[in-house]
Amino acid sequence: MEHPNIKIFAMTHKAFTPPPDPLYVPLQVGRACHEPLGFIGDDTGDQISEQNAYFSELTGVYWLWKNYRNADIIGICHYRRYFISEKGLLYSHADITRLLDDYDMIVTKKLELRMPYYDGFASTHDEKDLIETERVVAEKYPAYAPLFHEMVHKKETYFANMMICRKDLYDAYCAWLFDILFEVQRRIDTTGYDNYRKRVYGFLSEFLLTVWIVHNGLHVYESGVGMSCEKRETADIKQAMSGYFARQDLAGAKQYFLQQLEKRPDVLMEASDILGELKLCMQIISTCEYEAQRGEPTMLSRGMSFDELLSQMKQLNRFIEKLPIPAGAHALPSDAGTVRLLTAYTDAHPVSMTALEISAIVFGKISI
Repeated sequence: MEHPNIKIFAMTHKAFTPPPDPLYVPLQVGRACHEPLGFIGDDTGDQISEQNAYFSELTGVYWLWKNYRNADIIGICHYRRYFISEKGLLYSHADITRLLDDYDMIVTKKLELRMPYYDGFASTHDEKDLIETERVVAEKYPAYAPLFHEMVHKKETYFANMMICRKDLYDAYCAWLFDILFEVQRRIDTTGYDNYRKRVYGFLSEFLLTVWIVHNGLHVYESGVGMSCEKRETADIKQAMSGYFARQDLAGAKQYFLQQLEKRPDVLMEASDILGELKLCMQIISTCEYEAQRGEPTMLSRGMSFDELLSQMKQLNRFIEKLPIPAGAHALPSDAGTVRLLTAYTDAHPVSMTALEISAIVFGKISI
């Protein structure tokens, strides 16, 4: 197709400034439940807009499947999350055309999970929902069942329900996806779920996309993803942590962080903590706890600003990551060369040996 009509829809639930390229079209999801933002919405024609609390951006995905015909190639991104080229730029019409000459679909890079997908889902959602999804797949699409079962115990998945592909391929995926999700919806009970866990179908669909791509042998281009802004929830947590750290309220910081993690188990995922700074906050808390136990001055007692604390922890981690410390050791090594490096670093930077040890544990250089 020499000059395909391409539209990339930026799913949004809040006002934002869209990219200037008309290739990108804002689509308000859940508009049936909220005030109009001045963008096109997912609440006309054949639609499930009122179920946005449960389906998240999938209400927009569904609306485009059922109602939008004016595109040869269609894409899904988010108001603050976009596919970007290796140069860090938003894709142009020419970029997408070139990529889809060689690939079936543009997707995100696979997330490399810390644990099997099943265990991760069970830790933040009700595992019965995932079990029921596998049962539905086995009943409706038995050819997919072995792969689903295999992949649910692997440590990888695509994320964010982002894709760019031909509209006919998009429609085929949606027909399969929603046939499964609507049956799962008929079978599971989400009564009592908080706002995060209510969005179960949006989370399930990320994994289902992965299964669909692999089963159908699609040749996909795994693209980088750029963020136009940080999640509001992430920024709010960082602002609160800054206040706790400034007051040297270590116990308060830890209690607050654990409360936020309980409410939003995804805050530490790469897609939310894009700069890794919430993980650094956790590391600072842990370091200070051990420093206090050992009677050492804590990081928080040194009068650094929040940004200075994060910067120092980043520098410390970069240093530790490069050290030739063998995995499996139970203490920092005692060989003369590494000891000289450690001593030189602590002499030049206001950090404790405890901070070095915690960082070494984080990077798997030593064991607890």
